[in-house]
Amino acid sequence: MARARTPRTAWIDAGLAVLAARGPDAVRVEALAQQLGVTKGGFYGYFDDRPALLAEMLDTWERRSIGDVLDRVEREGGDTRTRARRAGELTFSPELLTLDLAVRDWARRDAAVAERLRRVDDQRLGFLRTQFADRFPDPVELEARCLLAFCTAIASDLILARHPGNTRGEIVDRAEALLFGGD
Repeated sequence: MARARTPRTAWIDAGLAVLAARGPDAVRVEALAQQLGVTKGGFYGYFDDRPALLAEMLDTWERRSIGDVLDRVEREGGDTRTRARRAGELTFSPELLTLDLAVRDWARRDAAVAERLRRVDDQRLGFLRTQFADRFPDPVELEARCLLAFCTAIASDLILARHPGNTRGEIVDRAEALLFGGD
């Protein structure tokens, strides 16, 4: 009886999991085949080589981080603040945050990955600009608020400082209110 072929997406998802856990150097065809319980011959039915897999992994990360997130935000709707908050929650969810951080680390050493990350971050900031442009007509203030909001979303889980007398959630909510013009 013939074995079912390992789907292309399984190779990509396995590669993304390794990337998130151990970085791009750990993404190796033989190790992925072993992890998937298959021979590496099946890999070459989908990909010409390891760089082709890495490119597909980045395509998948980009689609999940931008396209899928924005599609979901559009479907769910809400006011601009709700939509911006939801985009941040989805973008930096536990599933995507570790991968995003791994891509950021990789981008420090690879110019092509840095350019892709720049494109993704430009789209993320572009989304924030469209959500809040009507509230902050001064372009410098708008850009500063979008940057601070984006930095807060990325770094909030990386900063382990305590907030005496308040919970982390209370402080993040207040920061959001300040950034987006709340009282």
